[in-house]
Amino acid sequence: MNDAAPALREDAAWAIALPFRRRYALCLAVLGTGLACMFVLAVGVGPKFIPPGKVLEALWNALGFGNLSAESGLHAYIVAHIRLPRAVMAVLVGGALAVSGAAMQGLFRNPLADPGLIGVSGGAALAATFAIVLGSSMFGPRFAAFGKFTLPVAAFGGALATSLIVYAIARRGGRTAMGTLLLAGVAIGALSGAAIGVLIYLADDQQLRTIQFWGLGSLGAASWDALALAGPLMVLSLFLIPRWSQKLNSLLLGEQEAVCLGTDVEGLKTRLMVVVAVAVGASVAMTGGIGFVGLVVPHLVRLMLGPDHRRLTPCSILLGGMLLLGADVAARSLHPPAEIPIGILTALLGAPFFLWLLLKRDTGGLYA
Repeated sequence: MNDAAPALREDAAWAIALPFRRRYALCLAVLGTGLACMFVLAVGVGPKFIPPGKVLEALWNALGFGNLSAESGLHAYIVAHIRLPRAVMAVLVGGALAVSGAAMQGLFRNPLADPGLIGVSGGAALAATFAIVLGSSMFGPRFAAFGKFTLPVAAFGGALATSLIVYAIARRGGRTAMGTLLLAGVAIGALSGAAIGVLIYLADDQQLRTIQFWGLGSLGAASWDALALAGPLMVLSLFLIPRWSQKLNSLLLGEQEAVCLGTDVEGLKTRLMVVVAVAVGASVAMTGGIGFVGLVVPHLVRLMLGPDHRRLTPCSILLGGMLLLGADVAARSLHPPAEIPIGILTALLGAPFFLWLLLKRDTGGLYA
């Protein structure tokens, strides 16, 4: 009888875990299919609509296969040089912001945390605003050496610099105090906002317009050159953060408990801070301010699958990419030929939805 008890307990545990395994597999299948369908739709939508079948044919022709007619050659050019880099950028940015948000929420053990909490977005906005208003006058030809990437490079540098300052403030005696990190991020964000206000006061009308549209977010600058520059930095987060899922799970129990389980907590904090700062900095640099993706997407996945980061991070990547693709399709379709800034749509959709979740659910219970 005693020998059968462990086997019975193991069978009971497997019976409990099986529905979660099925739910996770179903979630992966649905999100993967949804992302693929949304990708094809995003590539087809534009001033010249390309049906899904023609999109697949154009992708095939763009790879050098098949016989090009006049129409299919035009489709292949539009897809390969205009639509495809934009869709790939949307997937990478959406996935990087979502998985970075999941990492920050796990690190702070708070579902209301997001990647901008450590000052990345504020630092990027300050550097971009500085580049627009004073860059050419203060640095002259050296500033223009980066060409069309001047603004993204400045924004990325500002994001990294701000993250390093916040991290240095929170680092004391070989330990990173998360409370200090949070407060430092808020303070640096407020300081960045004040400095942006001064620069806006000094800007002329054209510069004000540039600042406004950059801050609202857009995928209009997507190109293969931009992807070659920023893509690897975003892919880094998509690859590394899911690999640290088990360590993030141990952090949910508390730092002392995580240490007892063999997790290098301080090393994990440092690695996460660096990867999130690089990924979010690259995303903001290429697209401007796109809010709520890193906040809402991980929370939505957590409501479906629970707080286990082994399931949370890959599903957040898929849902984040699908959400940003959908927002980009809406941005190009709602008021043609004009393009609505994508940051407006993510905020309009994300903020009410998140408020509804807060009213309907006990978010804190997910980390209890």
